[in-house]
Amino acid sequence: MAFITEWFWFFLLLPIAALSGWVIGRRGGERHSDSQVSKLSTTYFRGLNYLLNEQPDKAIELFLHIAELDKDTFETQVALGHLFRRRGEVDRAIRLHQGLVQRPDLNDQQKVQALLALGEDYMRSGLLDRAETVFTDLARIDQRAPQALKHLIGIYQAERDWPKAIENATRYEAATGEPMGKLIGQFECELAERLRVAGERDAARDAIARAYAADSTSVRAGMLEGKLEIDAGNDVAAIRAFERAARHDPDFLPELLPPLLAAYARVGDSPGARTFLTEMAEHYSGVAPVLALTRLVQAEEGVPAARGYLAQQLKDRPSVRGEAALIELALADGVEHGETLEQLRHITDQLLVRNPSYRCNRCGFGARSHHWQCPSCKEWGTIKPLLNYAVV
Repeated sequence: MAFITEWFWFFLLLPIAALSGWVIGRRGGERHSDSQVSKLSTTYFRGLNYLLNEQPDKAIELFLHIAELDKDTFETQVALGHLFRRRGEVDRAIRLHQGLVQRPDLNDQQKVQALLALGEDYMRSGLLDRAETVFTDLARIDQRAPQALKHLIGIYQAERDWPKAIENATRYEAATGEPMGKLIGQFECELAERLRVAGERDAARDAIARAYAADSTSVRAGMLEGKLEIDAGNDVAAIRAFERAARHDPDFLPELLPPLLAAYARVGDSPGARTFLTEMAEHYSGVAPVLALTRLVQAEEGVPAARGYLAQQLKDRPSVRGEAALIELALADGVEHGETLEQLRHITDQLLVRNPSYRCNRCGFGARSHHWQCPSCKEWGTIKPLLNYAVV
């Protein structure tokens, strides 16, 4: 991937360099000697030759030499700065882009482009405070610079400054028309979780309400609302919140079931729990509601009934976890060949340990525990439980 990205920038540089060579050649006819024009042309074609022969370092040096010979080649210098940054030479990119920013002859569009490039250099080098200053100033003087706002969102995410992340995401949506509700909803949930842990329940409720306003189907807001209601001792309201979240996105059912079923148990509403689980089993292809309902059947009707129910369900939705649960029921019921079943259960348990329980549906990152922001691609709300996952 790095190789492809690098060559993308090289080929992007080619037409710019070609244009620069033409401009230099034309100016050469006006104010340079023939030998100077010939020297520049030779340098340009030597650079192309280095690119074709996969010698990018030498090519960069020659194109930089062209840029130094004619300070008006703004686009060439910006492209070179991008190349330096992508090759890890961030200090060099900073110096080059700082020089461009200080040029008095730039038009407004070039000034914005140079500032954006400098801010990206600072971000790459970890100088987030400098990057924040550049992008804040740029967003203030040019409301049409959505890239600056997008970079500010990234900075405030890294700093976990959720109010500022929300503010700039809102400004970005207003400037571009691109919906940012789901992202803003995640930021509000981050803020609500922080407030809940700090014991500021009213403020946490306000943040959850704002999360719903930004993303009306937010599963995370529903989960946080349910936790807040449990903290307040209101299990009935918690049940409503968890069930609403599950209906918005059944893929999160394995995360929702443990606190939901615990709340049902505290209020003594087993029929309500069975009704909800039956509904979910009809609409959710995973095994989580089936296993939860199996446990309720076992508690109320005994092992044989639970084993019969689970065996029937596994015909339509085979699952490693379902198989493990069926083996467990068979052992509990004293079925013959118990030793063989015990061995099968052990093998199944080993398979479960090795498999991830969650996966990012954007980049495929697998994890054993849930993350709201993917550690790999950094997208929010893309990691979900796998269909065969259930808390057992």
